[in-house]
Amino acid sequence: MDGPSGALHPFLRGVDWLIGTWEGTGRGIYATIEPFDYGEEIRFSDVGRPFLLYAQRTWSLADGQPLHAETGWLRPREDGRIELIVAQATGVGEVDEGTVDGRRISLDSVAVTPTSTGASASQVSRRIEVSADGSTLRYTLDMEAVGQPLQRHLEAELRRVEA
Repeated sequence: MDGPSGALHPFLRGVDWLIGTWEGTGRGIYATIEPFDYGEEIRFSDVGRPFLLYAQRTWSLADGQPLHAETGWLRPREDGRIELIVAQATGVGEVDEGTVDGRRISLDSVAVTPTSTGASASQVSRRIEVSADGSTLRYTLDMEAVGQPLQRHLEAELRRVEA
């Protein structure tokens, strides 16, 4: 779990349990869409700096077609809080702030900004938890968008496939 220089940055010691590749399945729901199932891969990579590179992609379990992708940086802070900066392929930029409690991260958006053609999300809450044995990552994502109040949009369970 050490970065390219061989040493994990001290800020990452509280989230090093995320580093690796995770794969699994999830379920999407929202007031304005039909529920759907999806496959997913998430990677958290140490790049030798005080943040983790985050990359995510999903695909339809029905036909294998790509559904969503986002990339960004998970930034633990010296004060014990954490930030997530995300660029979504749907034309949305997202900045979240939150807390780390053991192997649980809670994040709430402080800014959600679409491009002129981007999706119309206005608030996001993410919860990420890794099992005590480090083998399973579960998350939920709640979203306020398209005139709907904050509500569950995604939930998934992923298995570690690479440390």
